[in-house]
Amino acid sequence: MASKNVSAKHILINVLVTLVAGFIYFYFELPPLNFHSAQFYSFFLFIAVVYCVTAVVTSGIYRQAENGRSFWQLLKQSCFVPLIIIAAVVVIYLVGGLLSSVILRAGAYSELLSLEEGNFTEEIEEISFDQIPMMDKKSAEKLGDRKLGELSDMVSQFEVSDQYTQINYNNRPVRVTPLEYGDIFKWLNNRRQGLPAYLVIDMVTQNVDVVRLPEGMRYSTCEHFGRNLYRHLRFQYPTFMFDEPTFEINDDGTPFWVCSRIVKRIGLFGGTDVEGAVLVNAINGESQYYEEVPNWVDGVYSADLIMEQYDYHGTYQGGFINSIFGQKNVTVTTQGYNYIAMNDDVYVYTGITSVTGDQSNIGFILTNQRTKDTRYYEVAGAQEMSAMASAEGVVQHLHYAATFPLLLNVNDQPTYFMALKDNANLVKMYAMVNVEQYQIVATGASVSECKSNYLKLLLDMNVVEDTSIPVGDNTVTGVITDIRSAVIEGNTVYYIEVDGSGPYYSIAAAAEPGAVLLNPGDVVRVLYASGEEESGILLATKVTRVPAVLPEEPAENSPAEVPKEPSAAA
Repeated sequence: MASKNVSAKHILINVLVTLVAGFIYFYFELPPLNFHSAQFYSFFLFIAVVYCVTAVVTSGIYRQAENGRSFWQLLKQSCFVPLIIIAAVVVIYLVGGLLSSVILRAGAYSELLSLEEGNFTEEIEEISFDQIPMMDKKSAEKLGDRKLGELSDMVSQFEVSDQYTQINYNNRPVRVTPLEYGDIFKWLNNRRQGLPAYLVIDMVTQNVDVVRLPEGMRYSTCEHFGRNLYRHLRFQYPTFMFDEPTFEINDDGTPFWVCSRIVKRIGLFGGTDVEGAVLVNAINGESQYYEEVPNWVDGVYSADLIMEQYDYHGTYQGGFINSIFGQKNVTVTTQGYNYIAMNDDVYVYTGITSVTGDQSNIGFILTNQRTKDTRYYEVAGAQEMSAMASAEGVVQHLHYAATFPLLLNVNDQPTYFMALKDNANLVKMYAMVNVEQYQIVATGASVSECKSNYLKLLLDMNVVEDTSIPVGDNTVTGVITDIRSAVIEGNTVYYIEVDGSGPYYSIAAAAEPGAVLLNPGDVVRVLYASGEEESGILLATKVTRVPAVLPEEPAENSPAEVPKEPSAAA
């Protein structure tokens, strides 16, 4: 009877230790209570192992066992249920992993991402300068750190988070990122007020705005205990699996955390996809789950997930065996991606290349990060890395490094656009590289100068013709009535007025060396880019002097040359 009481006491101790260990594990690891999550089974595996280890200690099994066999027999008597759980978890891992593998489900993996084919020149419109992101995340981080250093009331207590989410805010491409506590002691000093501000970095002008929040952000990834974003989500949505939260702001500037809900489409553990998102107000912690997220949200599907799903599509559309042997029509994404804002949404861009790695692209995809709508454009040409190397070669004496490019439509020519940065990750110049003929490279200290130089190269190399530019809208011929010059970022730019009416036409001397010889009174023909007017100035792509038309000399012995004899009356 006494031994039974001791046995019950041991069981109670084992259970209490297991519950405490399980609570600590759950509180810090936050596994979702979802059968499709591997973390869920790891949680039960941990609990079962803790119970078995505790039972070995409290029951003295390690002292009673004479050999391995007797130890196993005693362990089964004390831990029968936990051992069953451990065995079940191992079986689930093996069977679930096999049923979710691409070997058996290659077709299902290839269908995770649906693509529609598009026409590049018809669907990709020429984007205006104020919509082209001029820098990458590293450059934005440099600007953000520098801005925080200017804020004497914050720099000693806070740091800038590495979020730097690219969004479309008020029709401008920007990156937004919150502040975070410098360390645990600074969290203790400031947690009552919360995080006081976030940064908005304009990707075009490179201006950094500090948006101060009187109420402070009390829910973030750098908080602790109940206000930690991960813990806040887990206790409110215990069964949801989440992707890494991203920081965004709505149209009113209110900060939110966008927490995409992860689901598994294939078998038990395979086919990662997104089904809606939970939006958490970073100030007060209020949250709501949306199957269809509001339009102001830009980043529901991460770029990494989109790349992964396309690689499944391109690799396994012909089956698993074809992906290894033969590899007919097997394609993958290139090593890198970038973002571009269009139609009030943010799109992920990446090139598509053959799996054989022939250093050329066969096309590219644009994917809406909010809806996952994906279009494939068949545009053959150089890979992004080759274009980056080509641009860096032009400025090799300056040792600038190129950012991963964007693909733009410039005068119906697929064109890589990239920033050129110095060793301090600051943008110094810009480059445009023709996709199909990547030896055509133009650079400029400003985007307008870069584009002007690029269009001139296209004309000079007969890639496009003057007639490809509509004469009625993009050509003007007349007399120069005024010409002015200014040095901008070390480059001389000429501003030309024609016939004294309408705007001035600007062109850099580097793009048109003959501009230095122009004078008022010269007759010129100006090609310019429509839609780029700003403050009465249009960007010229080419200025050509036109010979003045002289009056024809009268023919010899022409009646007009014979003076009339004075009449008798005269």
